[in-house]
Amino acid sequence: MADGSPAFRPWTPRRRTRPLGLIPFLWVGWRDPLGMWSERHFREPQLHGDSALGEILVVSHPEGVRHVLSANAANYEKGALQRRVLGPMLADGLLLTEGEAWRRVRRILAPLFTPARTATMSGRMADRSRRRVEGWRLDLGPRVLNLDTEMSGLTFDILSATLFSDQLDGDARGFEKALNSYLSLAARIDPLDVLAAPDWIPRLGRITGAGAGRFFETRVSALVARRRAQIEAGERVADDLLTALLNARDEDGGDGLSDHEVASNVLTFILAGHETTARTLGWALHLISRAPDVAARLRDEADPFDPDAPDWAEHLPWTRAVIEEAMRLFPPAPTLARRALGPDVVGGQEIKAGATVLISPWVLHRHELLWDAPQEFRPERFLPRTRKAIDRWTYIPFSAGPRVCIGATFALNEAMIALATILKAAEVEPIAPAEPRPVHQITLRSARPIRLRLRARA
Repeated sequence: MADGSPAFRPWTPRRRTRPLGLIPFLWVGWRDPLGMWSERHFREPQLHGDSALGEILVVSHPEGVRHVLSANAANYEKGALQRRVLGPMLADGLLLTEGEAWRRVRRILAPLFTPARTATMSGRMADRSRRRVEGWRLDLGPRVLNLDTEMSGLTFDILSATLFSDQLDGDARGFEKALNSYLSLAARIDPLDVLAAPDWIPRLGRITGAGAGRFFETRVSALVARRRAQIEAGERVADDLLTALLNARDEDGGDGLSDHEVASNVLTFILAGHETTARTLGWALHLISRAPDVAARLRDEADPFDPDAPDWAEHLPWTRAVIEEAMRLFPPAPTLARRALGPDVVGGQEIKAGATVLISPWVLHRHELLWDAPQEFRPERFLPRTRKAIDRWTYIPFSAGPRVCIGATFALNEAMIALATILKAAEVEPIAPAEPRPVHQITLRSARPIRLRLRARA
């Protein structure tokens, strides 16, 4: 740490020492894909091989990441596996569309997430954060909180207030329950999907998680239809993301988005945006609870924090650094998969059309060739004076290149405001020596809920 005290090292899965066979690979992929990575992946720039599943290249060096995600991004698409897993709900959203369909949606959405528009939402983010903290009633005594539930509720409240004018149907607890069910069942990587089995063969996870999918689709479709009817009737409607999506027109003169496309993108923001920020906040609070010196620095920043000040973010360097270090150690999207449309050369390795290229932020952010003490919690590496030394292609919590997350600034602002608001009011303490264990379920979650004790600050 910056003051010379030992740095905290969070628990991580044991790394493999030998390759997995096909059946163990399918089992690990279904149970927790973090278990597939070996020691070599964290020590070598890239690994290439052929298997029963085809040609695979794992890229873990800056130039290779830049090449695949940016310089030659047109040669790569999100593979069929991701579409098979997430397609039933998000098929026409920004996350999964490709080619001209993706470019059209991106052009329509880009003006909705400019820095200026995002800046107008900071007040509502802070208001919902204050309400959540006040609801804990820490003035009545310390409380042990389930951080997974509380951060899911908080980010749901913020998402609803800032993007949908508090008109998302259902309460935060209902959405969290459905999301947990969807991610733990329907969104698992089924071996049949890995083997590209026909869609008519039933997938157990998809069957058992179908109710969660219907929960989201029913509520979001009703919300879109209601708002569309209000607009067509000439009623006054909220100036939020939903209205913007329904009114948006392609700057190239094309049509706007259909109701189905709007609903798919709303679902994308709920499942991808709300979920990833909630998990980041949970991991950040866990890390802070194990690093008292860092917690003290954040409290010092939080005390004068004023979200109404136009330059509020400039006064939270340690808060931002903690959020970024939490995303380094626990990246919201642990693995990015691409399929090569044509032959290519990556890092001197020739690959054929159809090859699977994997870039894993989980591996990249902990790679021994790229980071000093990669297993340690050291937020000072992201302070303004040191962050410039980090190669932009070694740290990609929001992906990178043309398909970088469109809501990255929104998510970072939301996480900083929420964390500063919490630490302005509360001390955060661990309640047990056991570490939460990360598991890859589309996002990076804790296998068991993260529970911490919060007490009101004196």
